[in-house]
This record gives sequence, C-alpha cells and structure tokens, in this order.
Amino acid sequence: MKITVIGSGYVGLVAGACLADVGNRVTCADIDPDKIAKLKEAVVPFFEPGLANIVRRNLEAGRLTFTTDVAQACREGGIIFIAVGTPQGDDGSAEMRFVRQVASDIGAVLSSGENVLIDGHKIILTKSTVPVGTADEVCALIGAQAKQPFVVCSNPEFLKEGDAVNDFLKPDRIVIGAPEGEAGDVARRALKELYEPFCRTRDRVQFMDVRSSELTKYAANALLATKISFMNDLANLAERVGADIERVREGIGADPRIGYQFLFPGTGYGGSCFPKDVKAIRYTGALHGHALRVLDAVDAVNQDQKRVLLRKALRHYGEGGLSGKRFAVWGLAFKPKTDDMREAPSLELIRGLIEGGATVAAHDPEAMDNARALLPEGVRYEADHYACLDGADALFVVTEWSLFRRPEFDELERRLKARVIFDGRNLYDPARMRQRGFKYFAVGRGDALPV
Repeated sequence: MKITVIGSGYVGLVAGACLADVGNRVTCADIDPDKIAKLKEAVVPFFEPGLANIVRRNLEAGRLTFTTDVAQACREGGIIFIAVGTPQGDDGSAEMRFVRQVASDIGAVLSSGENVLIDGHKIILTKSTVPVGTADEVCALIGAQAKQPFVVCSNPEFLKEGDAVNDFLKPDRIVIGAPEGEAGDVARRALKELYEPFCRTRDRVQFMDVRSSELTKYAANALLATKISFMNDLANLAERVGADIERVREGIGADPRIGYQFLFPGTGYGGSCFPKDVKAIRYTGALHGHALRVLDAVDAVNQDQKRVLLRKALRHYGEGGLSGKRFAVWGLAFKPKTDDMREAPSLELIRGLIEGGATVAAHDPEAMDNARALLPEGVRYEADHYACLDGADALFVVTEWSLFRRPEFDELERRLKARVIFDGRNLYDPARMRQRGFKYFAVGRGDALPV
C-alpha cells in the first residue's frame, strides 16, 4: 500500500518506519526542513531503541522517503495518517492548530488533480492524541474543499517511549474508529488489510465508532496515570504508619483483578503523554459540564509527588541545610530508554536543590543534551555516573536506568563524602543499605523522616 504520514515526530516516525518495514511504501512529510534533512540521512532526532536501524534499512530499500512537500505527499498516499503534535494549551486543552492545518491541506489536495485512492476513497486517520469530536471537525474542514470522496477515521496510538517499536510491531490492540456507511466499509476493509502483518498470531484489530475510539486513548492513559498517583499517595501513607509499600505492592498485585503493572511508587509520572492527556480529558469533562473529580486528584498528587525527594532532603538537612552541599543525581529523563525531558521529575528536584544553595552533578545515559536546555546553569554533567559521586554529600536516584540497579557499592562508599542516598525508584533493599552503613531514604520504605 502507499501510505502518507503527516508529522515526523515521535508517533509519526515510529508508525511510518514500522509500516515501511512490512513492505508498504511510506512517505513521511513534515514542515521542518532541518528535521527532514536529517531523516534523509537516517539521523533520528530523538532516542528510541531500534528505531534508527529500521529507518536506515527502509531508506536504503526505497520503501521510506521523507519530504517537506505535504501536498504532494497527500496526493501519493491512499491512506493518510495525521500524526502532528497536539501540545497542551494554557487552559489544559489539547492545542489543535496543527491538526486543523493538515485537514485544510488535505481538503485542498482533494479539490483538484490526480490522487491515489483506495476503492475510490482517500482514507484519512487521526493518529495524534486528539479530543473527542476531532474526526468530525477534520471531516468538516476537508469536506469544505474536497471534490473527491474521502473518509476520516480515528486510529489512536498506544506507544510507550522506550519500547515504541515493539509496541507497534507487536501491539496489544489496534483500535480503529470508523463511521457507518459505504465509506466506513471501505476504510474497514483497507485498514484490516494494512494491519494484517501485525496480527499473525491473533486478530488485534478492534473496530468501533469514531468517538469511542477517540475516548479510548484518553481513558487508557488516564487510568494508568491514576494507578501511579494512587500508589504514590499510598506510599506516603506507608511511611507515616510504618509499613513497607513494596510489600503492599506485592500483596495487592497478586490479585488478578489488579495486576502488577504501574504499581511502582516513585517521583511521579512525566513525559509527553500522561501529564498532557490527563489535563486534556479533564478539560473535555469541564467543557461538557462533567468534572472528572478522580483525575483532578490524580493530577494534584502527581504534581506534589515530583517534589518528594526534595522534601526528604529538606527534612534531613534542616532549614537552610542545602546551602553549600554538593549532590549527585542519577537519571534525568522522565523514564529509562528515552531522552525525553518533558515533565521529568528531575527538573523539580534539581531546580529545588540549586535554589537551596546546593551544587549538582548529574548523569543520564541519553538525556543530558536535552537537560542542558531546561536546567539552570551550573549543573555539571558527567559522562560516567560514578564521577558524579566525587565529594558529593548525597546521591539522588531519579530514573531507573538498568545501569543504576546494581552499582558497585564499594565505589559509592569510596567516592561519596557522606553515605546518604535518596532513592526515588526503590531500587535497593533498605536492610542491605543499612548494613552497608548508608542512610537510605526511599519512597514508602526505608528510613522514615519526621513529617
């Protein structure tokens, strides 16, 4: 099939590369000439395991091309994915100007000239995370100009940063919202065929109405965010009552109705999806006169949890006790296997430490370049994670990269000025840490601090 993907960011590039990898001819279009120039050289502008190899392989095979000519790309694709950004607006809503612009561009393309069609229709999919009702709006914008048949469907992405390639190639489910009628039937047949290579062991395609598809994406992310905030809230209670949240996690996770996923307490969620999507669905609820009170609390807990390590440090060192201290920070990205610093808990921590008069040395395997643009001047970035420790008064573990899970503790003892660890990911066993002579402060376990 001939596929066009408008938007070559995280979602668009993963989708385009993976669709090309199963034999389709894919054109990825973007208005950013620098990004397209780099992609033509197989330079991926963000870190995602395995993606660069797929891009390079399909570029060389001629199945994957990149262009800034959006109109021509739209003409050449029988199926068009809209995968542009929907950043968070000032009021929490999803900013839709890029989606609307693409819809207008597609409408102009369908107003004249030759177009590649499938069964007489151009099939347009909203791949971006968009509010309920967006497909209707896109359909109206295209229909205001189009003179050729088209159909607009919803096909939300469910990609985890750090495992996006695997998520696309081996999806849990493929949700497609298609309208009723002949055009919808054309879309369902074509999209069933498009996704067959990803459904060899079982059929993963779930067809539904368009608005249910749009809501499904927000509902999934909001529920996962809820589990994270619930566990963080519970971890803070565990400290106060003398319980160990890790034992609690194991106890409740064994219940198959609950499961173990997304039950790890920590420093709060970040990234490009959960913070933005929780706010966006709350905005949608308010717009329709229905306050999503659970998600109000989820968001509030998460904002508070991003400062949990800073609060522990302030309690440990006392009023003004951060001044003149040197601290090491392991992990900057919001999660492992990505260089994404958006809404990363490390930002709150490091800014707070510096505001308190401390100096910071940090290491992250992938995110240090992105962090430099967001963190205050004076942060020292070390290529070796042990080098951060030299002369430090304490170590803060913020992101659970595998590299940090089993460090050489003799090296920590030798390099740290004081054996103090604030562990935001509960990577180490509190009893063992005490045996090694460390003051160990985790989340919901370890040495409790006075409230």
